[in-house]
Amino acid sequence: MMINIPIPISVVKNAIRSFRNKAEWQNIPRSRAGFEKLTKRYEYRSDKCNYTPIEIQHCKAEWIEQKKHSSKKVLLYFHGGGYSVGSIDTHRSLLTKIALAGQHFKILNFEYRLAPENPFPAGLNDAVMAYEWLLENGYSNNDIALGGDSAGGGLTFATLLYLRDHNKPLPKCAITLSPWTDLTLSGKTYLDPNTEEPMLTKEAFPFWTKIYYTENNPANPYISPVFGDFSGLPPIYIQVGTAEVLLDDSVRVYENAQSKNVPIEMDVYEDYFHVFQSFWRVLPKANAAIKKLSAFLDKNFE
Repeated sequence: MMINIPIPISVVKNAIRSFRNKAEWQNIPRSRAGFEKLTKRYEYRSDKCNYTPIEIQHCKAEWIEQKKHSSKKVLLYFHGGGYSVGSIDTHRSLLTKIALAGQHFKILNFEYRLAPENPFPAGLNDAVMAYEWLLENGYSNNDIALGGDSAGGGLTFATLLYLRDHNKPLPKCAITLSPWTDLTLSGKTYLDPNTEEPMLTKEAFPFWTKIYYTENNPANPYISPVFGDFSGLPPIYIQVGTAEVLLDDSVRVYENAQSKNVPIEMDVYEDYFHVFQSFWRVLPKANAAIKKLSAFLDKNFE
């Protein structure tokens, strides 16, 4: 189904709240099925793109590439979903828009293992494995960018830290959308009872964090990158909204990176919510944000 009608953001927020309030967040199988069903209903595939499914060891992935040009430059993308839901299918539409907005790259939509069946460090291990697979298959680190939204944004930061700590060649740059970087849940906007958040259920966070980090320390920078040392990381671009409980997760990693002289940019969208870019069909500002994501990648890949 294809819809492209601008709708006031207040209407979009109310619709999201209505759906969110029906979600059974403590039932992981139903949460996964609901997410898959919803995104399938509004799936967007462009006849301007090729979609090529592949397998990287035990993980599914999919190449998304414009038909008009072939590129050796890659955005390796990690989907969001609280480390427990989401797939290459749930994020195909968003990544198609990012691919079409760009000029110099294709996208590898990657599906890492999920909790609770595969808690930390399974997702991180898979992310590193996918990056190393690209290096082993002829892609230069200077032709690779990392990216992700929400938990996938946190995984992006964690992967950067892991690669740096283990003396691996770093990717050219990274993009994150509303990254979840603090699983200790100590951010000011999470703790503020007045934070308005239409997308996420704040009461679900203690449950979802615990099934991911299990017996590990949630302040481990590979779990909560906000506590890491960002020295030496490549250029990073963050997009986040003021109307989300994870705003402080972005602000603190931005300040952390700045303090270490990392070239980092952040756009904060007033009154916008968690990963609003996924609503590009009805929010013109989401389309504009997607164009900025792709422009950042193109600029760094030139």
